[in-house]
Amino acid sequence: MVQDADGATTGSARSSRGERSDQGIDRIREAAAGVWSDPWWTVPNALSVLRLAGVPLFLWLLLGPQWDLLALLVLVFSGVTDWLDGKLARWLNQYSRMGQLLDPAADRLYIVATLVAFVIRGVIPWWAAFALIARDLLLTLCLPVLRYHGFEPPDVHYLGKAATFCLMYAFPLLLLVQGDFALDWIARPFAYAFTGWGAALYLWAGLLYLGQVVGAVRLARARG
Repeated sequence: MVQDADGATTGSARSSRGERSDQGIDRIREAAAGVWSDPWWTVPNALSVLRLAGVPLFLWLLLGPQWDLLALLVLVFSGVTDWLDGKLARWLNQYSRMGQLLDPAADRLYIVATLVAFVIRGVIPWWAAFALIARDLLLTLCLPVLRYHGFEPPDVHYLGKAATFCLMYAFPLLLLVQGDFALDWIARPFAYAFTGWGAALYLWAGLLYLGQVVGAVRLARARG
């Protein structure tokens, strides 16, 4: 959600925020100005950077030699490190704003890279990929607007997490059914189901994020 730093969300319960929201706005504006003191080079962040470094390799494997099995292994490695960096952040108490930005950025880059490769290879129609990529582009364009009004980017919504989960399962399954997979008849319906669920939730979460952005801008304007 788009939040004040003390956890208050934009929404209908504005009367309950009061002074806490004003203090939260001040802290958010400090953060937007770069006054964050938390360390950025942590073990979880290093894993996120490693995930990001795997994106061009993943894309090359899909479009160059079309070594789908190796591309699948890179995607699985990305999923494991995604799970691991969250666990390590909790175990080591190494939370940082950089980590909050790197983790969803890596997810989105893998999703975009996969969609582009799948369109080029004819796995999915171009309009389906365009809808999902346009969603991310629109939300990216909203970030400067939030910064201008003193807000941080929205927190990842649980629907967004569910969408990413479904898509990250759909993509490996779609890769498997492209070749001579022995259990193709079992994997194919699951691949299409996860793709449909993931795409629907991804767009739905995008609408929720957009609504939070609109609410934040209205709140900032109301406060003058």
